[in-house]
This record gives sequence, structure tokens and C-alpha cells, in this order.
Amino acid sequence: MKEIEQLNHTIIEFYEKLSSWEQSVVRDKGFTLPQVHIVEILGVHGAMRMKELADKIGVTTGTLTVQVDKMVKSELLQRRPHESDRRSILVELTDKGTAMYHEHDDLHLALTQDITAGLDENERSNLLKYLVKINQEF
Repeated sequence: MKEIEQLNHTIIEFYEKLSSWEQSVVRDKGFTLPQVHIVEILGVHGAMRMKELADKIGVTTGTLTVQVDKMVKSELLQRRPHESDRRSILVELTDKGTAMYHEHDDLHLALTQDITAGLDENERSNLLKYLVKINQEF
């Protein structure tokens, strides 16, 4: 098998394993995967316009609005007017949403520590460098 084909299959296998892990963690907490992704994005980037958030998740603003409405109702998110653009509404995490973000981020950190435990410092550094480079392609 050519190296690029092997790399392709290995990336797909890693994605499937990570997705399966994510699904099981989310299922146990009673949230949907799209809701957790919204919390993750807002936790990392802070408040943002609906259009910006929709672009980051890869959905339409209409689809996002349905999710945000549910999350506002469950007190994970809140909407507020943009400070300098009166036409824009920002979406941000509430205290409950921030707590959810930190809890989920801690689970990701533990997973990262577990799956990289067999790597030495140089290998972890190289993995980080390669992943950063790959992420820049998106």
C-alpha cells in the first residue's frame, strides 16, 4: 500500500475513534454533539456573532438558530447586543455554559494525556507541529 493511502486510512481511523469517544462522553452528559461543539467554540473564542459561529461549525445560521434557542432555554448560552453594531447579536456562554466548557475541556486534556503517554517529549513536540501545520490547511 502506498504511504499516502496508509496515511489516509490512519487519519480516518483516528477520526472515527475520536468521534466515537466524543459521542460516548456527550451521550453520558445528556447533550448533543452539536451543542458541545458550540460550547467548545465559544469557550475558546469567546462571544461571537451568529454568522461567525455558524461558519466555524459549518452550518447555516437557520440551523444554528434552532440549536442556540434550545441552549438559551437550557441556560448554557445567552444572547446580547453587539457593543458597536446595533444590528448584530452576540452569542456567549453563561456561567453554566462556561462550567460545561471547562468540564469537557478537562476530558479532552485527559484523553490527550492518555493517547500521548507513550510519546517522548520530542515526539509530542513534533506531533504538535504537524497537527498545527495540517490544521492550517483547513
